[in-house]
Amino acid sequence: MVTDMKRAAVICEFNPFHNGHKFLLEKIRKEYADEIVCIMSGNFVQRGELAVVNKYERAAAALLGGADIVAELPTPYALSSAAVFAQNGVRLAKALHCDILCFGAEDNLDTLKEITDALDDYSVKELIRQKMKDGDYYPRALTEAVAERGEDAIADAMKQPNNILALEYIKACRAEGIFPVAIRRKDVPHDSPNPVGNIASGSCIRDLIADNADVTAFTPMKIEKPAALSALENAILYILKTSSREEIATLADVSEGLENRIYEAAQEYNSTEEILTAVKTKRYTHARLRRILLCALLGITSDIQNTPVPYVRILGVRKRMENLIPYAALPLVVRVKADYDKLDHSSKEIFNIDLKATQAMNLARNEHINEFSQGIIKN
Repeated sequence: MVTDMKRAAVICEFNPFHNGHKFLLEKIRKEYADEIVCIMSGNFVQRGELAVVNKYERAAAALLGGADIVAELPTPYALSSAAVFAQNGVRLAKALHCDILCFGAEDNLDTLKEITDALDDYSVKELIRQKMKDGDYYPRALTEAVAERGEDAIADAMKQPNNILALEYIKACRAEGIFPVAIRRKDVPHDSPNPVGNIASGSCIRDLIADNADVTAFTPMKIEKPAALSALENAILYILKTSSREEIATLADVSEGLENRIYEAAQEYNSTEEILTAVKTKRYTHARLRRILLCALLGITSDIQNTPVPYVRILGVRKRMENLIPYAALPLVVRVKADYDKLDHSSKEIFNIDLKATQAMNLARNEHINEFSQGIIKN
């Protein structure tokens, strides 16, 4: 048990906040830290979807569930690869003076560190590079490269979906000087379709919500008007059909001529599902391709996504923690209009993506949230 560290970070999506998340925060409070900072994706999540409800509702649930501060992971990093997601989440944790980063995983920290060390081996890196050149997508290339080195136990651990992100957290923590803490998931594996008692995975809860089922046993949130990406389909199609190959090529995560496949599919088909099916190869996961379509919608270029997160946006705070917010190592956005005006041009460019993301959520849920007048959530 870590007893000398007082402020913990959790990088999260809370899509939605559920009983498993509540268990995680309670365990962190009991065993690791006095204060908990949640760094949460905003209105879009890494799987390339809209969150089921807006970021303010999820921030409020997190505060009620045990968080002290909820900061936003800006949309360009929320819609990114595991490495970019982790690097910028940990950068925000460092800026908010967190001592430890707690995350759910399917294996213990020693196993995860062993995997991280194995991936740093030059021969493994070369195998990964060759496999990706031959058409494998990154997670599969990682697993197969380690297996070919005879590290079967490590390869098996890497097949667990939560572990890929956990490895990126460990690497980012090493770079920022933050102590990583891996917490085994309670009862239900990541993305499991089956609840155990009152614990269900986020994907299970989202499926139940989509079927209009009652989810009150699994989440303290009251989910009304759940958002669906289908509400944005016409907007996405318009952007794709009016973008040039050159414009598509500038989008985040577009490489190796992928812009040509996207451009041609967009000209031929009239639904996002048809476009995704036409573009899909074994090299690209569906999640990556969905993120690219959303990057097109929101104007997230590689240059924007490769800029390290330049500010800390506070979404919510417990009242007893308000006086601790000003001690961040990056510019703070708390009073949105006044603090936005102080940001430099590149920071405003990133913040403007979040403004677009909020308008997209407004469209999907028929809401009228104004970022400049909303104010932070207090509990």
